[in-house]
Amino acid sequence: MSARLRAAVVGCGDISAVHLDALLADPDVHTVGVCDVDPDRRSAAAQRAGCAGFADVAAMLTAVAPDVVHVCTPHHLHAEQAAECLAGGISVLLEKPVARTVAEAERLAIAAGNSSAVLGVCFQNRYNATSRALRDRLDEGSLGRVLGGRASVTWSRDAAYYAHRSWRGRWASAGGGVLMNQAIHTLDLLQWFLGPVSDVRGTAATLALAGVIEVEDTAAIQLHHRTAAGDVVPSVFHATNGHVENAPITVEIRTELATLRLDTELTVTHVDGRVETVAEAATAAGERSYWGASHALLIRDFHQHVRAGKDFWIDVPAALETLRIIDAVYANSPNLDRHALQGQHA
Repeated sequence: MSARLRAAVVGCGDISAVHLDALLADPDVHTVGVCDVDPDRRSAAAQRAGCAGFADVAAMLTAVAPDVVHVCTPHHLHAEQAAECLAGGISVLLEKPVARTVAEAERLAIAAGNSSAVLGVCFQNRYNATSRALRDRLDEGSLGRVLGGRASVTWSRDAAYYAHRSWRGRWASAGGGVLMNQAIHTLDLLQWFLGPVSDVRGTAATLALAGVIEVEDTAAIQLHHRTAAGDVVPSVFHATNGHVENAPITVEIRTELATLRLDTELTVTHVDGRVETVAEAATAAGERSYWGASHALLIRDFHQHVRAGKDFWIDVPAALETLRIIDAVYANSPNLDRHALQGQHA
């Protein structure tokens, strides 16, 4: 591996801009290629990165020999393209979700285990200063036993959003709706804070965008987690794309001695009346604000793991924790017609 990491990006849609921002800002990374089937997006990304553009992943891998590939394509391509790179010994940073289905993700886990390369999944909100501070408070144990939690995502998506990218809102290409494409980050945080989920009870439906999308736009879930202390505690989760705006996400964790509330900042309210706050180190603005501002931190950390040949801490098994929750909710939602995923072991 050269002194500068050779990086490439597959998929030049909206989220790829965040990855390119991080790659081009890192002097230790050389962006050697971009790939997209759309010639306009491909050309724009190649011009911005000052590298070659390709329409085919295999052709790009052969021509530019990257050390790491950032996969930013529609969901139905994630597992296949990641496995293709891993088979060639090329490390992969994969945008969420890790795959459309649990079965796809499990097959990818096997591919990753058989490869010398490193695979990571972008749950960048774990790198937010407020998220880390909340997790640190829980790990310290000074706030007493964890009692449970709740979280909500109340965002807005309209017909134009889905028309802008034809793969969105379809079972075959997106694998799901609000849970898979928007609220997955907050659901990941909730289970990361409270512990692995032992029981899932929930339902999802298409309430705000019926007739526009195939997938769900609203979900309500009751979870039970096993904490680090071995206790089983409950949480509740609500998500919708039917709000009038993209409101700040909320996560609240209750312990014996405090309530920790995460939204635009972290507020810790102690039972003795003391209140402490932790501000976010950096926040994104504009259309991409809901992605958070920690992609660059995650990407740099992932690249350090690649250079060292070490497994990344947010890997397929870590991403499967949240995917299994979503899959269980879909399985318990009889009004969702997932016929497009039949044969994919959804």
